[in-house]
Amino acid sequence: MLKVSSLFSQILAEIPRTDFEKLVTKHGTERHAKGFRSWTQFVAMLFCHLAKADSLREICHGLSCCNGKLVHLGVLKSPNKSTLSYANEHRSSELFRDLFWSLMGRFRATGKLGIHGKRRFRFKNKLLSFDSTTISLCLSLFPWASFRRAKGGVKVHVLLDHGDYMPSFVHITEARMHDSKVAQILSLPRGSIVAIDRGYVDFDMLRRWTERKVFFVTRMKKNLSYVIAKRHDVPKNRNILSDETIRLSGTATWQKYPCPLRRIVVWDKQKQEEIVLLTNHLDFGATTISSIYKERWQIEIFFKTLKQNLKVKTFIGSSENALCIQIWTALVALLVIKWLHYLSKAGWSFSNMAVMLRLNLFTYRDLRGWLDEPYATPPLIPEPQQLKLVLR
Repeated sequence: MLKVSSLFSQILAEIPRTDFEKLVTKHGTERHAKGFRSWTQFVAMLFCHLAKADSLREICHGLSCCNGKLVHLGVLKSPNKSTLSYANEHRSSELFRDLFWSLMGRFRATGKLGIHGKRRFRFKNKLLSFDSTTISLCLSLFPWASFRRAKGGVKVHVLLDHGDYMPSFVHITEARMHDSKVAQILSLPRGSIVAIDRGYVDFDMLRRWTERKVFFVTRMKKNLSYVIAKRHDVPKNRNILSDETIRLSGTATWQKYPCPLRRIVVWDKQKQEEIVLLTNHLDFGATTISSIYKERWQIEIFFKTLKQNLKVKTFIGSSENALCIQIWTALVALLVIKWLHYLSKAGWSFSNMAVMLRLNLFTYRDLRGWLDEPYATPPLIPEPQQLKLVLR
């Protein structure tokens, strides 16, 4: 079927304009806008990520080359560099933050985001992972993001839902903020299981989680003092070396966390080392606890996917607001690509889809047909014919 709009236009059609305009009104981002719409800014930033444009010049010139096709995107003309730069610096990044969560709720409501996912565990508890990734910045260009003596940076803190491997919580801070401070503001559902690194071990926080029936799996710090309350049988032919119920014996730690804990020692064949896990879940088998912590690697894959396929390592603006806009629109682009990935029947990888989408943004194809058969010959677009007026 012949389409009169590009793939990029059909992708943007997945984002309800009415919901976007409601967010624009909520945040007042078009107050004194002088004709430059927030939608044009969003289209430009989404083009930045999907086309992997490295600068304001590439974004504006890339869109200028497609001026005849921009009307299908809801854009009358491509923005100027100065206009886009000013908008990124002064328009609130909260617009794009709320847009991300609005789209996330809409796509999750369909139940399709996790349709290709394989359920690895039999338990029905919601499995989550919490971690952060640091994005290095040049201190001379980003003086507000000082991290070390000659280095700047920001952290993106993510709570990953393993039901669809997409975030349930995102928080952007300066890199010097400790991870455990952000973990304090998490609101975790009752009965959920959270896999965290040992950098997040704060026994005051872990006690509050336990009181709210939230389970955690983490690595134990080497200098932690404890006494063994009970030893459990170890499953045969598995990588479990020991399974014990313990209580903390340090004066400060015991007062903060007086509840029993499980201490499980796992042998890592790949690294040839022991991994000591700590959890407040007293009922699951040691092998299940080990697999839960191993599943935490999915959040590292999420960060790797974000950094390799989207523009979050180089920035087109140096202000804090512009940086936040670029990160939030990158997350929107990631969500959109993941949505298309689940709609596709071609079976290609996420990275291949991101590359193919970049090469075909302004190709005139039916989006669903292209997702299923990306290498099919595109239809020819007929040239518009002028009607002839015949006088009789």
